[in-house]
Amino acid sequence: QVQLVESGGGLVQAGGSLRLSCAASGRTFSMYDTGWFRQAPGKERELVATISRSGVTTYYVDSVKGRFTISRDNAKNTVYLQMNSLKPEDTADYYCAAGVVITATQHDYWGQGIQVIVSS
Repeated sequence: QVQLVESGGGLVQAGGSLRLSCAASGRTFSMYDTGWFRQAPGKERELVATISRSGVTTYYVDSVKGRFTISRDNAKNTVYLQMNSLKPEDTADYYCAAGVVITATQHDYWGQGIQVIVSS
């Protein structure tokens, strides 16, 4: 079992930055790929970024490429999402996920979510 707790969300003006953190506890964090999803009000959940268990391979949805960076520190059991040049359309609840495989519809563990609001 893996428990995931997100932090670092909040309110920011357009063009600003936030860094989300996801602290994992339980089974060995380094065994799992990790990622970030988001869900805006009235919209479907979206896979934003993933990072492989080694940290070598990353994926980003097109809308955040060049603005968001996912990283992980296996020694600290933590995954990060650095969000720069934020836009109002980035406003959503952001969720950390971990799993043997992470896709838009597949993951094993899920955090409680954290709110990000980008004002125009």
